[in-house]
Amino acid sequence: MQKGLAPWIPVTISMTNLTSAGQFAGLSIILAGGAIAELAVTTFIINLRYMLMSLALAQKLEPSVTLLERCLIAFGNTDEIFAVAIQQEGRLHTAYMTGLITSPYLGWSLGTLAGATATSLLPETVQSALGITIYAMFIAIILPPARKSRPVLAAVLIAAGTSCLLQYAGLSGGWAVILAAGAAAGFCALRYPLKGEELP
Repeated sequence: MQKGLAPWIPVTISMTNLTSAGQFAGLSIILAGGAIAELAVTTFIINLRYMLMSLALAQKLEPSVTLLERCLIAFGNTDEIFAVAIQQEGRLHTAYMTGLITSPYLGWSLGTLAGATATSLLPETVQSALGITIYAMFIAIILPPARKSRPVLAAVLIAAGTSCLLQYAGLSGGWAVILAAGAAAGFCALRYPLKGEELP
């Protein structure tokens, strides 16, 4: 067990919430004893991009894809799945999307099981050391675009600064993430609006 959670709990979360950032934030809120409303709003904000990605992907699906199948595809739609599917030529059918989603889903779930089980066998000091790696991964993701783009750098600095201030003020992690994301997005939308020719 890690932080009082049996391995089956992170595995269940991994199988029902297909987003690493959402899982990380959600698990942090659970471990901190946060409210359900805080958990729901935080994961909603973090995962909001999947709604837009699913809308775009829905335009490429065959008309024969049923509503239930579309819902299941939306459930399995992650950044990686979307990136592969959206680049395919022509319409996408249910069999293709099922195959595309199934392997990553099983890999993610089994990887979580292996990690949760192995971690429970490690000493507490090693568990704490490994916990730092997720922060290193996030830093590695945001630094390259922040160095190339002023709006991205502004968003990172505003979000980080706002989050630190709110945490210092005693606000819980989930609400701090929500307000920091809103502050960064709002500022950058006003300060760096895209011109018509820059829109994708």
